[in-house]
Amino acid sequence: MRKFLMTTAAAVCLLPGTAWSQVQPPQQPATPGNATQPPAGDSTKSSSDVSADAQKLDSTGLSDIIVTAQRQSESSQRAAIAINVVGGADLVNNGITQPDRLNSLVPALTIANVGPNATSFIRGVGNFSVQVTSDPAVAFNYDGVYIGRFTATSTTFFDTDRIEVLKGPQGTLYGRNATAGAINILPTQPKIGELSGYGAVQYGNYNALSVEGAVNIPIGENGAVRVSGIVNDRDGYNSDGSSDDKSEGLRIQVKSNLTPNLTARVAFDYEHLGGIGAGLTFLDTYACSAATVSLPGESPHCVVKPTGLSRADGNTSAASQAFWTSLASGVTGRTRDPFPLGSQNSSFYGSNADIEWDTGHGTLTIIPAVRFDHVQNVTPSGGFPIADDQKDIQYSVETRFAGKISLLDYQLGFFYYNEDASLRQGSITSNTSGSFALPEVVDTQSYAPFARLTAHLGPKFRLVGGIRYTHDNRQFNSHNVTIAETCAAGATCPTAVLETVVPYITLLPFAIPGQSPTQLAPSTIAGPTPNTIISRTDYFFNSSLSVGKVTWRGAAEYDLTNTSLVYASTETGFRSGGFNTAVVLDANAPVSQVYQPEYLTAYTIGSKNRFFNNRVQLNLEAFLWKYRNEQVSHGTVDEINRPGSYTQNVGRSTIKGIEAEGRVLITPTTQISTDVQYLHARNDSFAFNVVGYPLTNCTVASAGFAGRLPLFNVNCSGLPSYNSPTWSVNLSGQQTVPLGDYKLVLTADTQYKTSRFTYFDFATEQLQPASWTTNAQLSFGPASGQWSIAGFVRNIENTRLLTAPIAFQGLLSAYTSPPRTFGGRVSVKF
Repeated sequence: MRKFLMTTAAAVCLLPGTAWSQVQPPQQPATPGNATQPPAGDSTKSSSDVSADAQKLDSTGLSDIIVTAQRQSESSQRAAIAINVVGGADLVNNGITQPDRLNSLVPALTIANVGPNATSFIRGVGNFSVQVTSDPAVAFNYDGVYIGRFTATSTTFFDTDRIEVLKGPQGTLYGRNATAGAINILPTQPKIGELSGYGAVQYGNYNALSVEGAVNIPIGENGAVRVSGIVNDRDGYNSDGSSDDKSEGLRIQVKSNLTPNLTARVAFDYEHLGGIGAGLTFLDTYACSAATVSLPGESPHCVVKPTGLSRADGNTSAASQAFWTSLASGVTGRTRDPFPLGSQNSSFYGSNADIEWDTGHGTLTIIPAVRFDHVQNVTPSGGFPIADDQKDIQYSVETRFAGKISLLDYQLGFFYYNEDASLRQGSITSNTSGSFALPEVVDTQSYAPFARLTAHLGPKFRLVGGIRYTHDNRQFNSHNVTIAETCAAGATCPTAVLETVVPYITLLPFAIPGQSPTQLAPSTIAGPTPNTIISRTDYFFNSSLSVGKVTWRGAAEYDLTNTSLVYASTETGFRSGGFNTAVVLDANAPVSQVYQPEYLTAYTIGSKNRFFNNRVQLNLEAFLWKYRNEQVSHGTVDEINRPGSYTQNVGRSTIKGIEAEGRVLITPTTQISTDVQYLHARNDSFAFNVVGYPLTNCTVASAGFAGRLPLFNVNCSGLPSYNSPTWSVNLSGQQTVPLGDYKLVLTADTQYKTSRFTYFDFATEQLQPASWTTNAQLSFGPASGQWSIAGFVRNIENTRLLTAPIAFQGLLSAYTSPPRTFGGRVSVKF
């Protein structure tokens, strides 16, 4: 199968085409993605109507998809921006119910699970931080609403019209922090005056059961209500049951044409995550020093010892527990307790509205929204257990007015965002101590006026200019406590009661001292067993950050023909700064308490084309990104040896490359597609200080001392950026076999990525070799698409790839991709 796809790939790349995920072939099987909806604010035209108006497509050629990435309804082939679009049918066919599976459809995108959270990268630009003190570099927008916490996106991929992945900074039309790009999830909207719906049941190995459905009920001739939901129940991919999926989601929408010029839609959504949650594998132990001589194939100046555990071993399997409990606890005479089993019980609620009024002079759009998150989990994090109890409340409202004056199309808008995040957390971050947040509170207020103009200087030539001023005010307050357990000098403590991972210090299994007088003078009491001592140190942090930044976009667009477009653009973006709970005593501190914004400028030249009566497509994009003041989060210690996840500004990089997306309708029943990206991403300047000699391939030099701790300068300049494979190739094919009134559809796809570093340290052990991941599906059903039966297999190679291998305090732990899965699906629509 792979050889067949590879053989056809070269021909496809030489022919015009778009990304296979951007268009849907004619006569799709019965799936929710085929329930195409009118664009927001257009209750009279379906997606196919607008597509026909935009391109006058031949019904026998490649079909099209409508996007609203530029805050207007247009064909994806007429959108002069770097974008991939994944239709709802593609999500169902590929079994994508959570964000991390989007990697298989968009070569430029990397989403990795870090505990219960997902982190996202586009072309190597992103961040591993999942803390309330930091924001993602890829802006996530659900139903037109910016979502500040990526955790709240886990169960949104159902009854979906499409997902738009925008590559590069979004500095004019989007709300906050879109340095790397944006992911827009657009749910299927209610269909005015129509009774319809769908249902799908899927079952596979690992007892994976997924039930999804929606019903659309008319309310008279001018309104409708749509109710949709999903339930996922799957055993864990790891031997200890971790990396399971126990989730459900519900969405209710009401839409009405209140007058011929006024349309309103109100939506409510709910998600819940349960089960054990993501698990990881203990890969290696390591010890590094300037004097250490490494063996071939290991990181320099380090002794690395594999644990011998399989990537399918979760952190609480019998073999993993035997490894973990064999390690010294740090209390003389006592080994570690078993690693705690993970758990999660997280709920997310949201409500938003979309009000559109055609004033006769332009269209006014208002999108108010409110969201509530409550995250509760116990997770292995980066190889040490963490218990979280986090609550977030965010409010936002976006107002836009779009109109036309003579040769000018314009959009004027204002965005307001407020988030209050509170985290109570307990973690066993070292052999002898635990760290607690009591709590950490981050309050964010952001506002941004923006404008965009499009000048039609001729029937084929357009100039586009946009500008946005964003102002962020952030306040940070935190009370952190370290509880340490020691054994009296010269004594042993074989019966010591060790700390457990709990979110509150009052839940610890022993009494604790009162508040310490200063952060350098702990208070102590006798422990619960002979010769043990419990100490407590309190740390208080109170910081603020106020940032104002102008971002802009300039572009030129030219229609070579009715089906060929060329464009060039320059756009800027930035991501706000944030806070660390790091103790800073002198100028040599390895981590600051406040880190600054990062910035990215992107230069793009592109072309979108259709040829041969819309049977062939070719989209080309060349890009150059200049990335500076990069924010990087990683596990390290501050100058008094307090471990944690800290964010630093480390330097700048240059990212350039070419992406070609091809699609060919060879016959009315045969399609071949490809998406090829060449990426050259290099660190121009990437340097920081760290306590202790690190596991890395970067250059390491002594930098003196931070307090009494040895300080080292780590310089990764010249190395390729992490999560940025040089080559990424997606190949796919689809063959439809007509059988009278029925049809048989065979689809296959494969993704290839060259070797890439997968984490911040650039260690040999964090390098994922080149990899293939192949999927296939066979479906049967009537030609009308009213129902279908399908069988599928994913990750045929059964390769578990490194997604986030985290080195921390002598232990390398890794999250990995799912193993081979297979199963069947039955779907029906009415």
